[in-house]
Amino acid sequence: MKPVNKIKEPHREKKIKLPKVGAEISTTTKRILGGELLTEKTFKLFPFLLFIALLAFIYIANNYLAEEKVRRINHLHKELKELRFEYIDSKSNLTELSKQSQLAKKLEAMGIKENKQPVKTLKVNNTNNR
Repeated sequence: MKPVNKIKEPHREKKIKLPKVGAEISTTTKRILGGELLTEKTFKLFPFLLFIALLAFIYIANNYLAEEKVRRINHLHKELKELRFEYIDSKSNLTELSKQSQLAKKLEAMGIKENKQPVKTLKVNNTNNR
């Protein structure tokens, strides 16, 4: 008879071997530079990649055009402000120049004097004697 060993062995845990991060990067780089990336699987995805590239191009172009329009709008706002200030300045100058006292001064320099007498109105009765 064999002696029975009643002592149980502790459960051995299985060790999972994890790949090292550096090794994973080097294998990926090796695959890309080695040409494994350009296989038939990649060519099956080629239309999809072209579609993604087209979408990226449209996105970039749309962003560029939107920024250009924003710049144009800002420029037009500045120009509008300048024109509004110019309008207000011109309007105030015109108001000042069209005052009766200012007109009298300018006309007096030309030899025309202001009339001090009130204006007489003439009423004409229009009767037709035909």
